[in-house]
Amino acid sequence: MTDIHLELNNISHAYGSKSKNELTLNSVNLSLHRGELLGLLGPSGCGKTTLLRLIAGFEKPLKGSIAVDKNIISSGSYLLPPEKRGIGMVFQDYALFPHLDVWRNVCFGLGSRNEQDRANWLLELVGLKPFLQNYPHQLSGGQRQRLALARALAPGTSLVLLDEPFCSLDVEVRHRLRSVLSNVLKSCSASAILVTHDPQEALGICDRVAVINNGTLHQCSTPAELLSKPSTPFIGKFVFQNNIININFDKSSLITPYGKVIVKPYLLKTKPESLMFDEMSLEIIPNDKGKATVKSKEFRGSFWIARVQIDDQNLRVWLSLDAEIKAGDRCDVRFISGKYAFLYPGCISCILQ
Repeated sequence: MTDIHLELNNISHAYGSKSKNELTLNSVNLSLHRGELLGLLGPSGCGKTTLLRLIAGFEKPLKGSIAVDKNIISSGSYLLPPEKRGIGMVFQDYALFPHLDVWRNVCFGLGSRNEQDRANWLLELVGLKPFLQNYPHQLSGGQRQRLALARALAPGTSLVLLDEPFCSLDVEVRHRLRSVLSNVLKSCSASAILVTHDPQEALGICDRVAVINNGTLHQCSTPAELLSKPSTPFIGKFVFQNNIININFDKSSLITPYGKVIVKPYLLKTKPESLMFDEMSLEIIPNDKGKATVKSKEFRGSFWIARVQIDDQNLRVWLSLDAEIKAGDRCDVRFISGKYAFLYPGCISCILQ
């Protein structure tokens, strides 16, 4: 996918005060390829929804520009009205007309016969043809979300913005709608941006994922690239729930309380400050006089995840189902030799020992 459908160039935004410390978005550069589903992932309040509002035309950037098919639609001095952008939007609360049935909700604002034919095709595509005369309150949450998606695409929209569309749905419906979303977008040859704070959702269905925190874009890559080469510790911590610890670098040796770190010296362009590793890189050694304490265990179906505290550090550790370790136990923690980890800054691959 090389055809760029949407491009954000050096976008900054602020509500009220324009001081650098209060920017909601800070110099964000991002592109969406035609036919791509791009995930916008980050914690609550990081700027995800603000970015969608800028693309939709509900907000004006402080600086930078937004272009669709190389045509500027927003800049610091220009704002194309939302209704002229040809961009569909699906909101968290669906934003359906409660006094209109399914058919009239989808056809609202449509004029030509071709557009109504498209609406009919979309309703069949999302499985709502049997409910044409039902009103929104007569539909389930999943059906209302599918109706909102069909309405956003009905005018022939080729770009759709989805603001956490599955957040209020139960797990089973959410998983089912993820596949529906991908199929519908592909059938319509549409590009889309999906805002979510759920890493599994973004990694599971998106072609690429852009990770944002505090208004700053940390990385935009495929799910596989995020996993194999996370550019910042935040990505490993938020997206993959990895462990991150500070390290001491003393006379070319990397020292940690849990074991040694082996790295090729020529890779160290700068002094490493932190080490990131997953929950399967540690093992718990029961010890009544150990320095660590098992604070809790979380059941994950085929294994446990233990939260272990040592001094002011909290670590996540994988445990087998038959592990005889319980909350409150004292223990020691050490690296499992041969596991891979990353040093920062620089995302430098290393081996634990």
